[in-house]
Amino acid sequence: MTARADTGRSKLRQAWRKGRVLLIWAFGFSICVNMLMLTGPLYMLAVYDQVLTSGSVDMLVALTVLVMALYLLMAVLDYVRGRVLARIGARFQTHLDGRLFDIVMRRSANPKSRQANTRALRDLSAIQRLFLSPALIAVMDMPWTPLFVAAIFLFHPTLGWLAVAGGAAIIALTAINQIVTAKQARRAQMTSQQAQAFADQTQAASEIVLTQGMRASMTDRYKTLRNQAQHEDISANDSSGVFTSLIKAFRLFLQSAILGLGAFYVIQGALSPGAMIACSILLGRALAPVEQAMSNWPVLQRARAGRRSLINLFSEMPPNDPDTVLPPPQGRMTLDSVSIQPPGSRTPLLREITFEIAPGQALGVIGPSGSGKSSLARTLVGFWPVASGVLRLDGATLDQYRADDLGRYIGYLPQSVSLFEGTVAENIRRMAPEPNSKAVILAAKRANAHKMIMALPNGYDTYLEGNDCVLSGGQRQRIALARALHGDPAMLVLDEPNSMLDTEGAEALNRTVQELKADGRAVIIMTHRPQAIAQCDLLMVIEGGVIKGFGPRNDVLEKTYPNISRIREIAAKRSAP
Repeated sequence: MTARADTGRSKLRQAWRKGRVLLIWAFGFSICVNMLMLTGPLYMLAVYDQVLTSGSVDMLVALTVLVMALYLLMAVLDYVRGRVLARIGARFQTHLDGRLFDIVMRRSANPKSRQANTRALRDLSAIQRLFLSPALIAVMDMPWTPLFVAAIFLFHPTLGWLAVAGGAAIIALTAINQIVTAKQARRAQMTSQQAQAFADQTQAASEIVLTQGMRASMTDRYKTLRNQAQHEDISANDSSGVFTSLIKAFRLFLQSAILGLGAFYVIQGALSPGAMIACSILLGRALAPVEQAMSNWPVLQRARAGRRSLINLFSEMPPNDPDTVLPPPQGRMTLDSVSIQPPGSRTPLLREITFEIAPGQALGVIGPSGSGKSSLARTLVGFWPVASGVLRLDGATLDQYRADDLGRYIGYLPQSVSLFEGTVAENIRRMAPEPNSKAVILAAKRANAHKMIMALPNGYDTYLEGNDCVLSGGQRQRIALARALHGDPAMLVLDEPNSMLDTEGAEALNRTVQELKADGRAVIIMTHRPQAIAQCDLLMVIEGGVIKGFGPRNDVLEKTYPNISRIREIAAKRSAP
């Protein structure tokens, strides 16, 4: 089976196989533990039917010492079984973590998928938590329930049938609980996730919330969502709690009933007192896994729902990296009748975009706010797919390159700069675990940010708290530019690269563009500031979702802005001494 033919079920089966040997050991320990569960009934049988009738203290002491040793062994095996299951869960999660996080990153281009992405990560954690809970142990112990019931039959058939009837009633209650509470549990989970998503969104926009007088209204909205989530959660727990309490009470009644019926047969001489006590203990052991599973029913339900969701997710999002590794491109990009629309939307933002840029050229893309400059930038770097038309880099479509390779070939500075928690050097080297000081410093120098970074308290080792760091907007933008230049990309796409730069930073940016052109790199700059296109050879004007002008910079400016020459003359006279 190839990577592209991989389905959700096969992916999960691969993860299970990672812990297959440990799972066999866990089943082996379960066999031993459940066999040792017979220690109590056999001890009671021997005490009542042998020790009490013989009056032998030595036999009592010997049996007691043996039972203590067996129970100690059972405790050790039960502990080891739990630890083995925990490691199976850890291996399962480790096997899927990378693939799932990759899918989450790929789907993050669609804002509508953000809540689903959060849910997907929690789905995997829910399955892993199942291995840490008593629920899975209860499931592994359930196959032994028929054995314990069969042992009751050996003492007396009627007692055995009573145990069967009681067990059937508990299983029926369990099935009814599943039917009644499954929908409520899903609804409670959904409302809780909505509340959490709103909290995350509010926290991300805390600057607006706190400065625009929105704190009270956002708090009220959050409380409403949380109250709804709590109501659904309490309703689901109430329904499940009814069945849990019924099953617990019914199990206790069954143990008393089997004692009462056993006492009747003891009086009739058809059963020994030891067998009566043993039957009661066996019934308790037979029904204990069912009761334990019921008490952990929400964990089982959540893991089951998580498994189903992950199967669907892995089936819908197969690995998309091609098998063939293409050589690094030179930086020639062509667009032929390309239309662009945001993921999840059916309305194109840009239509029939056609142009070409060669190595050593710089293209400026200008236009009013909302004209689609940032949308074009996201498409050029492969973050958004092409809705129609063809986009090629050195003759190959972007999806023919492996995703990480494409990221090294096309440097990208987005309009909204994001830094990550780590040192300046780690941010520049794109959080790669292997340090490469030479490449980091080279990228910073090419971005003309080396002196600025050296002026920081610890230079390249200055620790940043992600976007909450104390750096100014211009400093963050220059570090992000150095990150875009790391690895010597063949092409650079800059979206409003001087929006937060001062005069010195803008001049440094122009020097960087000039050096990149001289080095044979292609540069595309989206901007609305004239300073950013000073080093551009080509200019493209976007308006209303279409290209209004494309060609040499000065020709496009003259055509688009007829008074540009007069404006330049006035500016030159004013700047003359």
